[in-house]
Amino acid sequence: MKLDILAIAAHPDDVEMSCAGTLLAATAVGKKIGIVDLTRGELGTRGTPETRAAEAAEASQILGVSVRENLGLPDGFFRNDREHQLPIIAALRRHQPDVVLCNAITDRHPDHGRAAQLISDACFLAGLRMIETLDDTGQPQAAWRPQHVYHFIQDRPIMPDFVVDITPHWEKKWASILAYKTQFFNPDLDAPTTYLSSQEFSKFMEARAREFGHMIGAEFGEGFTKQRMLGVRELGDLV
Repeated sequence: MKLDILAIAAHPDDVEMSCAGTLLAATAVGKKIGIVDLTRGELGTRGTPETRAAEAAEASQILGVSVRENLGLPDGFFRNDREHQLPIIAALRRHQPDVVLCNAITDRHPDHGRAAQLISDACFLAGLRMIETLDDTGQPQAAWRPQHVYHFIQDRPIMPDFVVDITPHWEKKWASILAYKTQFFNPDLDAPTTYLSSQEFSKFMEARAREFGHMIGAEFGEGFTKQRMLGVRELGDLV
């Protein structure tokens, strides 16, 4: 399926926390969106790979994604090498996104920054026809390179290059986060408290979205950094 936007992230729930509002804004204007999770999040303290998969499926329904895949790379141990680039290259060629959204360039969790570079490099390599990958039927895939790669901002503060107004989509974004019942604040769950599961972290996520929104005169926003200079055809394109 040809997608307009593909969000690729290290763990199930990275996308929901960081760019779900942007994906919802895209679906609202008829764009096709998809998500690829690199790992099953199997090193997480709470939940299991199976519960994470069920939570991701519930969040995907809320977000209205056209497709969601999990590449099953090893949580905590994937590397930016040929072995781990090739599955991402195949996914990019399979879905042919014009825009890729991916992990923060640096962050508290080492998987995030490492995934950012891995995904960015795979986006470039996917456009090289001499790199061979096969589709699900065993046929060679055509080369494909996304036009744009943007990095969402996660835990650590990074000054965004641009901010997307997600105010109309905040409630659905928050619902997609709460779909991960094992991962975030849930007083009904008997499980160890983690960095993400505290009530303070939930308040932080809302505060971060309000901070980004404030930057552009909106109530809620999501911030991104770019790799290449952004351009506009005329000043009316700017918000």
